Amino acid sequence: MCGIVGYIGFRDAYPIVIKGLHRLEYRGYDSAGVAVQNNGLKVYKKAGKVSDLENFVKDIDTDGTVAMGHTRWATHGAPSDRNSHPHSSGDRKLTIIHNGIIENYAVVKEALLAKGHVFKSDTDTEVLIHLVEDIRNETNLDLNECVRLALNRVVGAYAIVIMSVDDPDQIIAARKGSPMVIGVGKGEYFIASDATPIVEYTKNVIYLNDNEIAYIKRDDLLIKSIDNKVQTPYIQKLELQLEMLEKGGYDHFMLKEIYEQPRSVGDCLRGRIYPDRGLVQLGGIKEYAEKLKNIDRIIIVACGTSWHAGLVGEYLIEEYARVPVEVEYASEFRYRNPIITEKDVVIAISQSGETADTMAAIELAKERGATIFGICNVVGASIPRLSHAGVYTHAGPEIGVASTKAFTAQVTALTMLAFYTAQQRGAITESKLIEYLTELNNIPALIQKTFAANDHIKTISEEYKDASNCLFLGRGSSFPVALEGALKLKEISYIHAEGYPAAEMKHGPIALIDADMPVVFIATQNSSYEKVISNIQEVKARGGRVIAIVTEGDTIVRDMAEHTIEIPEVSEAFVPLLATIPLQLLSYHIAVLRGCNVDQPRNLAKSVTVE
Repeated sequence: MCGIVGYIGFRDAYPIVIKGLHRLEYRGYDSAGVAVQNNGLKVYKKAGKVSDLENFVKDIDTDGTVAMGHTRWATHGAPSDRNSHPHSSGDRKLTIIHNGIIENYAVVKEALLAKGHVFKSDTDTEVLIHLVEDIRNETNLDLNECVRLALNRVVGAYAIVIMSVDDPDQIIAARKGSPMVIGVGKGEYFIASDATPIVEYTKNVIYLNDNEIAYIKRDDLLIKSIDNKVQTPYIQKLELQLEMLEKGGYDHFMLKEIYEQPRSVGDCLRGRIYPDRGLVQLGGIKEYAEKLKNIDRIIIVACGTSWHAGLVGEYLIEEYARVPVEVEYASEFRYRNPIITEKDVVIAISQSGETADTMAAIELAKERGATIFGICNVVGASIPRLSHAGVYTHAGPEIGVASTKAFTAQVTALTMLAFYTAQQRGAITESKLIEYLTELNNIPALIQKTFAANDHIKTISEEYKDASNCLFLGRGSSFPVALEGALKLKEISYIHAEGYPAAEMKHGPIALIDADMPVVFIATQNSSYEKVISNIQEVKARGGRVIAIVTEGDTIVRDMAEHTIEIPEVSEAFVPLLATIPLQLLSYHIAVLRGCNVDQPRNLAKSVTVE
């Protein structure tokens, strides 16, 4: 969940590293630090934002052509100067940055303390660099071998970069369970947690695999496995464009990404649906089409917003493909000894493709013979590589920590998968499929139309910005939309919010309803419309204040609710793709009015790469 940047080459390294840390600040922002080879190994670090680090070193000589930097999301040890990365060995000759968790650090630390090692932080990371130092002192082996031996002794997940005073022209990088990408230039290499800091310098990248160690010099790259076997790297071309990483005139990345959804959903659909022919083509899972005809069930594993997308997928796949679906929190899946067989398809959903709990769920499912489909946004990430097949969402980079366009792209991919599976199983007629695909093809334009309500939503937000609690209610596939709306509000505005099936309100949450409790309903005209109207009346009878997402032209709910926000009329299958948009805007405007850091909400990181 931390951000890592490194550089070795012919350029001044510090500006590259600090710019890269700004690009990665969505991965963690409670402290930052850099290490530069500058007539010795110089380490500077500071609690707070990357900008705090910049101010700290602005009058310090940071010249050098080898450097690395880190922006932290705290796991072991509170955010502070002393716990910030990089961390150094006892003799100050080695320094390390680390993303992940060393699970057996306490045992290792106890053994090192008994040998006289002194630690200056509370982190697991410092233990690892002291272990490397200890092996070097006891064996007199070269640093490369000491790092390899140390990594064989630790348990957990890591992406690390190590620099040494005694070997100033080399950087060592390694990964297990946490992402690491190496940019390949001419006489230079770039190291990062993801491709965002690299794209302006090179399009050629290598994604390190688990249990690989890279020994990097200006004009040489050697990759070995942790058991010391030389690996042949595969160089990929980045599709990422630099302008995708800029705000483009918007006040926040989140707002930009909300407004990118017509494009991102369109990109996800492009080349995959043919409405006039009633055809869905998903090339990434084509070889498993026959498998889909005979599967017993689908299990969806995901976390957070991706889990909500999975719930929408459950409704759609069961409704149209008639396949039983279970949706599991990936973080719980592996701990309850789930029943999985070779007849199951497990769909793993992750924006980053690096979510640690989801990867662990994949490994368990694969061990038990299931076929794994990945739904992911990041080409070359770990989850696509762990999966047998899958679908890229093509949403483009999402910098705002609160997911917006990634959610609708995931729902779009699951919608196509539902119709694709229905098509393979003969569960839907050609005429009906033509009808649905024609409507799905028009969704990007309808999303664009929902933005007309932005000013109205901003006005509503001004009325509720000081609320302490909020309830979100929906039925059917709108229930996951309610969950997602509640998550967005609590993530970025810090208002306590909960999502419920509307009918469940009477089983507890109705006790909370009073004049100070805003209640958001997804009340579109679908099969549950009359039931939702009854739920609205129950809230109104208890003095609650209702904000309703309604179908364009609705007058019944308009006369009952304090506020209505209209979306275009669509089939029930596509309501989640439209109803989500006003909820994103509502959360955004409330958070801005409350003075919250919209793109970097407290305590959260974009990619949860630790369990």
